[in-house]
Amino acid sequence: MKMKLNLKSILTKLILIIVGIYLVITFVKQQKKINSYDSNIDYFLSKIEDEEDNKAELTAIRDNINSPEYIEEVAREKLNMYKPNEKVYIDIGS
Repeated sequence: MKMKLNLKSILTKLILIIVGIYLVITFVKQQKKINSYDSNIDYFLSKIEDEEDNKAELTAIRDNINSPEYIEEVAREKLNMYKPNEKVYIDIGS
């Protein structure tokens, strides 16, 4: 009788220890995952902020795209166009 009771007690303690170890391991793994998600949140929030800045710049360009100043700027810088009778100097020293 005493042997069965002692064996049952040892088996119960062993099961409780195994379950406890399993719970601790699971908790540690989940905590690592949560920390990873927190760092991802910071990364994506910074990406959102960058894209909002980019959106603001593009909106400003869109609003300014039909202005004569912008058209002249694009013609001069990207198309190498100049006004009639305008003198263009090329620096060959550098």
